[in-house]
Amino acid sequence: MAKITYVEFGGKQHIIDVPSGMTVMEGARDNGVPGIEADCGGACACSTCHVYVAPEWVGRLPKKDAMEEDMLDFAWQPDPERSRLTCQLKVSDALDGLVVYLPEKQI
Repeated sequence: MAKITYVEFGGKQHIIDVPSGMTVMEGARDNGVPGIEADCGGACACSTCHVYVAPEWVGRLPKKDAMEEDMLDFAWQPDPERSRLTCQLKVSDALDGLVVYLPEKQI
């Protein structure tokens, strides 16, 4: 279980305990976090679960694979360093304390 903080574009925080083995996207979707649309259901076939990872977490996450990199090209204002698709971030104890910021919108 990891405590993940999702910060809406307007600043409202949602601190959620997400079970290990789920994705950061599933934690948001299952707990009604607004701003994570997850249109493809986690298949890495859209960019509607895009977030900006807190700077201190960028180097602590697994590297993006080629598919995630390609899908981020379709995200709203992607940041080359901080943008991630939450469907590609598998929750483990190592992610306890992760903070992600939602973009102004998903496209």
